[in-house]
Parts: sequence; structure tokens; C-alpha cells
Amino acid sequence: MRTIAHISDLHFGTETPALVEGLLSDLTALQPSLVVVSGDLTQRARSWQFKAAKDFLDRLPFPYLVVPGNHDIPLYDVLRRALRPLHRYRRYITADLNPSYIDDELAVLGVNTARALALKNGRISMTQIKHIVERFRSLDDKLFKVLVTHHPFIPPADKPDASTLGRAKLALEAMEKGGCELILAGHLHLPYAGDVRTHHMTMKRSVLVAQAGTALSYRLRGGQENAYNLITINPPHDMFFEVRFWNGTEFTGRQATRYKYDTGKGWIVGPTVDEKGKPKAEAVDRI
Repeated sequence: MRTIAHISDLHFGTETPALVEGLLSDLTALQPSLVVVSGDLTQRARSWQFKAAKDFLDRLPFPYLVVPGNHDIPLYDVLRRALRPLHRYRRYITADLNPSYIDDELAVLGVNTARALALKNGRISMTQIKHIVERFRSLDDKLFKVLVTHHPFIPPADKPDASTLGRAKLALEAMEKGGCELILAGHLHLPYAGDVRTHHMTMKRSVLVAQAGTALSYRLRGGQENAYNLITINPPHDMFFEVRFWNGTEFTGRQATRYKYDTGKGWIVGPTVDEKGKPKAEAVDRI
């Protein structure tokens, strides 16, 4: 069994100090196997913001995997945006734009979907798609395979016209060959989850998507609170999703969904249980 703490859209430069300490305290108590950061570490890609983000990452007592977001590319510095869009990210965070984490049960692959020519929308290249497929196909089929991007593959159910990742459909069709089970992303500051087939109806393979809200920033949207996802994976056919919300003093779990894999139907909502495996009264189809 593995546990992933999925945090996103930290936006250092707009962070709330109490949230930073609260998140670190919550993660330390929960002891995840891996922390995934799905982009937008900074608000405006300033050096001091990247330093603050790096200080936060250095305080994590766990392995972590991080990808950049569109806010990690300078917006107003046009020359730097055009010529060296991720220079500061590479300098302060990591030079690896295709990070990976692999252990005995889990394989997580990250790709950069931020583009200098786009102000906020993301895109995945054909080269990246080929890399994802080849990387996943080279791994043991017993591993639970996870992809991390900043931009979403599917929109929220109540906002079907929301912008999604460019070439998402092509990437998903290619990934059918690689055995990807789960995609983690951010960007919209809204926590939600779903099967890619609800939006990409030609897909044959059931792949779950988990979107994270903003963990640390006061830039909230849609009346949402600060939040992050805690995902427990029991390969190969069981996942427990929990959204942990900030209540003003600490992060607490409030919404949870258990997903079971059915060979005929794909990922379906199973009996909803708490983190100790006990049934919960409420059962929600969406994080």
C-alpha cells in the first residue's frame, strides 16, 4: 500500500504562513509515501518566490516529485519569458522536467505542460507523449502507474467548457498502451475527480483523474477552501481518495471516495470508508 499527498498551486508570493506550517504539520502526522506537487509553485516566477518554495520543499521529510506550472514562467519579463522561461525553476527547484519516482509498488512520472507562448493554458508535445508511453511500457505491469501534469485532462463536471490540456485526447489514447491508472493535476484551484471517459468518450481504458485545489495561496476560486488530496493506493484494484480542507487552524479530512476496479466497468465508486477501513455514512462520487 502507498499513500500520495497531492498538493498543487502553492503560489509562493501569495501564501499564508499559517497554512504553510499547518500543511507541514499535517503531512508529518500522516507520513505519506510520496508528496506530489503539480505545479504553480510561485505566483510570478520571482527569485525570492522560488527560494521560498525551495525552503518549503526542503522541509518535507518525505520523497517528493514536482512539475512546473504556467505561473512558474515569468509573465511581465517578456525577454526572460521568451528566451529562458523556466531558468529560475531549474535553478531553484530542479533541472529535471521529466521527474520520476519508482518503488516496489508505485511508478510516478511527471511532465511539464507549461508553455512560454501561452499565458495560462497548457499543452503536451508529441515528444512528451512518446516519452510517457515508452517509459510506462518499459516498467513492470505490476507497478501502479501515475502521471503528473499541471494542466487538467478533464474539466469539472459543473464547468464542462473549462479549458483543458492541449492534445489531452492524443496523450490519453497513447497512454492506453502504457497502463496508466491515475493522473494528478491542478491549475483550476478546484478539487474534483473523475474517469477520463466521461469527457473523452472514445477512450477504452478507465483512467482516474484527481484535481487538487490550492494548498497555500489566498487566491481561492469558486468559494473553495484551501485543500489538498490524500490518495491511498492498494494495488492493483483499490484506491481511497480524501480531500483535506483547511478549517482555519488545521487540515482535516471531509470528503472521501473509495474507488474499486471492475474488470468490466473500469474504476467505479466502491463502498466509502474512512482511512481505517470503516464504512462512512456519506458516499460521494466526486472529491
